[in-house]
Amino acid sequence: MGVLRSTQSLQAEVEELRAALLSAGGGGGHGGAAAGWRRRSAGHAGAKRATGADDAAGVAGARAVCVTGGISFVGFAVVDRLLRHGYTVRLALETQEDVDKLREMEMFGEDGRDGVWTVMANVTDPESLRRAFDGCAGVFHTSAFVDPGGMSGYTKHMARLEAQAAERVIEACVSTESVRKCVFTSSLLACVWRQNYPHDRRFPTIIDENCWSDESFCRDNKLWFALGKTAAEKAAWRAARGRDLKLVTICPALVTGPGFRRRNSTASIAYLKGARAMLADGLLATANVETVAEAHVRAYEAMGDNTAGGRYICYDHVVQRPEEFAELERQLGLPGAAAAAGDDRPARFELCKRKLGRLMSARRRCTYDTYYSVAFD
Repeated sequence: MGVLRSTQSLQAEVEELRAALLSAGGGGGHGGAAAGWRRRSAGHAGAKRATGADDAAGVAGARAVCVTGGISFVGFAVVDRLLRHGYTVRLALETQEDVDKLREMEMFGEDGRDGVWTVMANVTDPESLRRAFDGCAGVFHTSAFVDPGGMSGYTKHMARLEAQAAERVIEACVSTESVRKCVFTSSLLACVWRQNYPHDRRFPTIIDENCWSDESFCRDNKLWFALGKTAAEKAAWRAARGRDLKLVTICPALVTGPGFRRRNSTASIAYLKGARAMLADGLLATANVETVAEAHVRAYEAMGDNTAGGRYICYDHVVQRPEEFAELERQLGLPGAAAAAGDDRPARFELCKRKLGRLMSARRRCTYDTYYSVAFD
């Protein structure tokens, strides 16, 4: 991620991930993201890196992809899913601290041993991104900017940087001869914040992938995380328009799952700015990190025959009770966490993930999903 972590924070993350590796040895259940990395041995060790674009629809087998932010909470899960699906992964790391973290976790040794290569790349440096992406068939941009200082979790400056980075990632994809597909991690917050919805409708307004957050509303209400995600996703779509690049964006709700309190607390706190309003309107939702990772890989694979395209809203659960929200606040250590008084008024909005549901339930060669164009309000 685009942030420097403290030594204490780094050590805490390393210890938690090492514990996940050890506890996953039994192989039961999902096993967590870390488990997938440790299990990678003979089955994927001999996979070859792709040297050109992956244009064959539905073709099974190992292919090379690059993941930015691969040791972030979401990125780590995406990498694990890709390895499970038989891909080889190039990890684009931003700092020496990221490299040290991987080394301390002892998840793999020399580059390529477990189907994973590492390369240094800064999301603000187009040339380093191009070198990182070159030779890969696709890119998963999961990297994001967060502010580690204070309780804000995110600043106006971070929002501006994230939009710039998004544009540079797409430009780097286009500038390579190999990359033809990109899966971009956005946020449900890029869909939900508007100021002109009616308050007296008989039925709730549907919020789906066609909805965009109002940047002016986000700016006026200092919703910097929502602003950054909205501006970054729009920048990515503008940069990809008319180019030889297939782009899909995944818009997850608040990402939760094992370890999220430690590994994703800063981004989670930033996400929850304005959460009480989202709760009242029926827009506060959560998404398990495993669901989010699987959505990324499913979208990438379905892009090969144009059965996936556009945006996908991703969530598992809509938070409806104040007690649930209070528990989220408590888990994240937010001050003043207490169940708010209930509101008998029906929610003004209803989240819709029907498009993602079709994608997740479809077989690889199923073609009934529709390619959605993207339009901005």
